[in-house]
Amino acid sequence: MAYDLITMGRIGVDLYPLQTGVPLAQVSAFGKFLGGSAANVAVAAARLGRRTAVITRTGDDPFGAYLHEALRDFGVDDRWVTPVPALPTPVTFCEVFPPDDFPLYFYRRPTAPDLQIDAAQLDLDAIAGARIFWVTGTGLSEEPSRTATLTALAHRARSGTTVFDLDWRPVLWNGAARTDPDVVRPFYAEALRHTTVAVGNLDEVEIATGVREPHAAARALLAAGAETAVVKQGPKGVLAVNRTGECAEVPPLPVTVLNGLGAGDAFGGSLCHGLLAGWDLETTVRHANAAGAIVASRLECSSAMPTPGEVAAALEAGAVL
Repeated sequence: MAYDLITMGRIGVDLYPLQTGVPLAQVSAFGKFLGGSAANVAVAAARLGRRTAVITRTGDDPFGAYLHEALRDFGVDDRWVTPVPALPTPVTFCEVFPPDDFPLYFYRRPTAPDLQIDAAQLDLDAIAGARIFWVTGTGLSEEPSRTATLTALAHRARSGTTVFDLDWRPVLWNGAARTDPDVVRPFYAEALRHTTVAVGNLDEVEIATGVREPHAAARALLAAGAETAVVKQGPKGVLAVNRTGECAEVPPLPVTVLNGLGAGDAFGGSLCHGLLAGWDLETTVRHANAAGAIVASRLECSSAMPTPGEVAAALEAGAVL
């Protein structure tokens, strides 16, 4: 049976402080959670009842074993999560200063196992058969992951729904790519050629297209190959447009933010859920907004992903209570 969703990309262990408003140097207690955008999106969709799997790699170490266990506990198939013996499983620390300051500290050097995904090891039949295939911009940051990502996209050839999460994190790129969009943009352009849905915030769509104004950026993403463009505008909400003429501008759901990290992944998993359900664009984005708001109101990411009932309650209330 084909998967509803296969994601490909980053995984790791999130170590979140159990104290908010405290600098990392003074934090004395941490919680350990499954993390990484590809893993989190798969978890978010699984929480909504979808059959999901993730393609990624970990270290051959206790943290890698923990990630396998966590994925299975969340109902995500881990058959394509393989070890890289020479590299440690990445960890990520954050600081929590609500409502809008959440610095991240990535420990992914000299490189991360999830950037060692090799094209020759991909199950291309499964990728082609998934109802939705999801990749990220971070997967383009380094070889062999870059070639593997583009190979998977080209093989899928826009069959079904193919989502490109622009996911621009300059700290995860090397050299001039960290500061020069002209170095990065050709890789994004190649991925967009094989994409049916492009998702990103204002910084990310500017990296991908050179355009920051939301409507112009959405049009640029469509011109680059996407059939649907989703532009996240922070406090102004979300703009979504597609080639059939649908346009939805959805305000954010009111929420008291505890930790904004992971909200985008909840949004992504819910976006996939709506696309699979065949909802119209506005219904899909409203549901995704609510899922993201719920996670923003909680400390953790993966284990905070909402259930269908929680999203429905937030939508009915018009806020996350």
